[in-house]
Amino acid sequence: MTPFVETIPTGAVVVDVRWYLDGRGGRDAYEQGHIPGAVWVDLDHDLAAHDRPATEGRHPLPSPEHFAAAMGRLGINRSSTVVAYDDTGGLTAGRLVVMLRWLGVAAAVLDGGLATWTADGQEVEIGPGPTPTPTHFEPAPWPADHLATTDQVADLGGAVLLDARARERFTGEAALAIERPGHIPDARSAPWAAVLGPDGTVRDVAELREHFTTLGVGDTSDVIASCGSGVSACMNVLALEHAGFAPARLYVASWSGWSADPERPAVTGD
Repeated sequence: MTPFVETIPTGAVVVDVRWYLDGRGGRDAYEQGHIPGAVWVDLDHDLAAHDRPATEGRHPLPSPEHFAAAMGRLGINRSSTVVAYDDTGGLTAGRLVVMLRWLGVAAAVLDGGLATWTADGQEVEIGPGPTPTPTHFEPAPWPADHLATTDQVADLGGAVLLDARARERFTGEAALAIERPGHIPDARSAPWAAVLGPDGTVRDVAELREHFTTLGVGDTSDVIASCGSGVSACMNVLALEHAGFAPARLYVASWSGWSADPERPAVTGD
């Protein structure tokens, strides 16, 4: 299954992954209008852990068992086809899709998300949504070859480190109150939104290849994707795959984890 789909396959489990950095409630947004039949996943509690040190970032990966239990509650098993969406072009939906694809589950982002769905005249459903039929999702370890550690990021050894945050956060001109300003040494600014076109859907393969090539990515490059907390970087991971590049590794701790360690250097500017 490709990382991005324009239509929802028959029988797919549709998952609303809305979440907002400014504190708005994703569940509230879901109940105000979602794709009919979609279930809502809690990014903070189902797609991340909260018992880890700050150096592992704001959204460290949950244990395989915790993730499996959450997926099972949503009616997802390892044989499911899953289509995830949000209202931010894939910013948060990409996190679920990457996690599922790592485990061999057929999963994709609905290209354009809720905005494209409604623009096409499709109806939305208001209210708490369906009650999923629970199933068994077999737990499996997170694949180490798809992940990058902080030590590997500190010593890139020729790898290309792409930072998916907005450019003003990369340069340090703007920073979240809970983070130091700046970026990891040798990182390259690759805002996740740059993989989308003006209409909010993913750019075509030729444009994506030009975009990533300009950033120094070759067909077989070792690429590490980073962002603020391992969420928006997933859009770069998926876009690289969509464009035919070698699989990128995700640095889950990202800037929130790196900057929590005062021994780790921060660079400002371009």
